[in-house]
Amino acid sequence: MQEIIVDGGDVEFFTTPKEYKQQLLLLISGARQRIFITALYLQDDDAGRETLHALYQAKANFPELEINIFVDFNRGKRGLIGEKASLGNRALYLQLAQDYPQTINIYGVAVKRKEVFGVLHLKGMVFDDILFYTGASINDIYLHQGERYRLDRYCTIRSSALADSFCLYLTETFIDSALAPLLNQEWLPDVVEQKKTLVALKLQLKKSHYSVAQQANLSASKLVSDKVFITPLVGFGRRKNQLNQATRHLVQKADNNIVLFTPYFNLPHALARDVIRALKRGVKTTVVVGDKTANDFFIGNDDDFSTIGIIPYVYEMLLKRFVKRYQNFIDQGLLNIHLWKDKDNSFHLKGLRVDDRYHLITGSNLNPRAWALDLENGLVIDDANKHFLQKTDDELLGILVNTTKISHFSDIDSVDDYPEKPQKLLKKIRVAQIDRVLKRFL
Repeated sequence: MQEIIVDGGDVEFFTTPKEYKQQLLLLISGARQRIFITALYLQDDDAGRETLHALYQAKANFPELEINIFVDFNRGKRGLIGEKASLGNRALYLQLAQDYPQTINIYGVAVKRKEVFGVLHLKGMVFDDILFYTGASINDIYLHQGERYRLDRYCTIRSSALADSFCLYLTETFIDSALAPLLNQEWLPDVVEQKKTLVALKLQLKKSHYSVAQQANLSASKLVSDKVFITPLVGFGRRKNQLNQATRHLVQKADNNIVLFTPYFNLPHALARDVIRALKRGVKTTVVVGDKTANDFFIGNDDDFSTIGIIPYVYEMLLKRFVKRYQNFIDQGLLNIHLWKDKDNSFHLKGLRVDDRYHLITGSNLNPRAWALDLENGLVIDDANKHFLQKTDDELLGILVNTTKISHFSDIDSVDDYPEKPQKLLKKIRVAQIDRVLKRFL
């Protein structure tokens, strides 16, 4: 794992979805050589269309500009959950490919045969020599196009070495390998061909990693006080997963404090064990997690409730179990649990801050699914001189404004407090012990 040296002043944090949209469009219009965008999906809605039109306009203004977009293959060719069968987002991609004389590439990456078994969850957008890293995808709610928003983390880093590393990985893994078909052209591989592609891509992903060009005077630069050190990491599968290993290592070496963001409380067993050991060492640990009502799948109207709506309640059950078991750490002031809720908006933050020095900026939800099934990435940042501590403090304070601190496990709803339909379904699940299976895929 190689570090990339970056000036502390070249790292910026943004705190709102509206800033995310503003930066995204600004960076698209300012790019001259390359744009590489990686996201779970680029939606066929107002924000998605505005973004794609901006990309085509950038290509028209600067014909030499290389534009490559990577989205999950299965997600890209279906509609939203609950919609009728359709081409999904791919219909928009195909239509714009016909409407514009310019060409941009939209690749569909199929990590697994079906979404339930794993998706492309790589994040990061490169605009020339700037990496814009966020866990957000591109649609109305992520860009706060309407009344509702989904909050994430947003970070720009100006570094040619880091940008090159991301582009090289995407080019070698998906473009040069021909293992990611274009979603904005008519032809797609048939079932037999796609099965072969999946096998080949899985083998490639297991050994894939970011390559970093050698930077001059690395050892001397470590003495320079205005530098930070960034390690880009990829994670895929349970074994030899560098991102998972680095996440655990950060928690394991914590001395003073940990801040952990996750939208869905379901920590992998190994990571949960590391957090408990840190608490036993006296490390003050703050967990910021979305309230069940801030979950993507929350259904507030009992009449509209369907099976998929059980997911937020399962997460809350897991959180309550955890808090009840480790109530003593809350009583000691070592463990602080904050539930985020802001009207009917949703929460999608993830990552770590350790000892006010180390930061994990990632799209990984820090749950068993992310650690075993999805293709993930992230950045481990060593900010020894705490150049952007104030920036991340401001980010944290802005997040905590919309949180409620849990003082006792009784502050969290129990199954008996839930509406009738989710309550009945949860009791069936508990009787059948299906929740053990659900924990693996959520």
